[in-house]
Amino acid sequence: MTDNILVRNNVNVIGTGTQTIVFAHGFGCDQTMWRHVVPNFISDYQVVLFDYVGSGQSQINDYDPVKYSNLQGYAQDVLEILDALALKNVIFVGHSVSSMIGLLASLRGGSEYFERIVMIGPSPRYMNDLPDYYGGFEKSDIDELLTMMQLNFIGWASYLAPIVMQNPERQELTEELEQSFCSRDPRIARQFAEVTFLSDCRSSLSEATVPTLILQCSQDSIAPVEVGQYLHAHLKNSTLQQMAAKGHYPQLSHPDETTRLIKAYLASK
Repeated sequence: MTDNILVRNNVNVIGTGTQTIVFAHGFGCDQTMWRHVVPNFISDYQVVLFDYVGSGQSQINDYDPVKYSNLQGYAQDVLEILDALALKNVIFVGHSVSSMIGLLASLRGGSEYFERIVMIGPSPRYMNDLPDYYGGFEKSDIDELLTMMQLNFIGWASYLAPIVMQNPERQELTEELEQSFCSRDPRIARQFAEVTFLSDCRSSLSEATVPTLILQCSQDSIAPVEVGQYLHAHLKNSTLQQMAAKGHYPQLSHPDETTRLIKAYLASK
């Protein structure tokens, strides 16, 4: 069973430290998105990388549309990976939707699994719920996005990639992200997008106890500043750090700043 889980999620373990740090990718991506950041941690940490089922080099045949019809299915997989590697008290670094997957995993499995959580560009709710909550998207925006994915998947990828990368002077980053989007199975990608953009984790925030760093990117079209502020206000033991990095993928566009802020937080015990 252990081997099945590690193969299912294409788990890779590198590094030499006694403390474990797990890097979890966001929607439309895979573990290669961490390649500029990970080398800065392998001398001090054991690093765990993986792909969610349906992403990267995971076992696509293990994709279950019922299990993955909400974020809890992905949170279950995170806990199964930690159990398969006999890990507790890890540092969990989640990008975008993985931030909430990590939070849900900490509630589901118990806080002993997680010593700290680092959230990069997180959002507990992408859709506006005005006047009390601003998530950045109207329901019509999300419906349009999902419809475009269904009708013209390649067109959707080329449309969305430059908007979320937000580094127009570095075209190679946009092209990489577009290629990452396009490499997904369209049916699975659309369901993951629907699960992500229609999720609402706000009610879970008050239950979370694991110390958390919120890395808020500037000019982030997916998770605006108001979202980071909301998270910080509703998450106990949270630290909010505004980044100079623009866009939603600082691990690609600004890996040095991303590394520096994570290390500074981890050193502040």
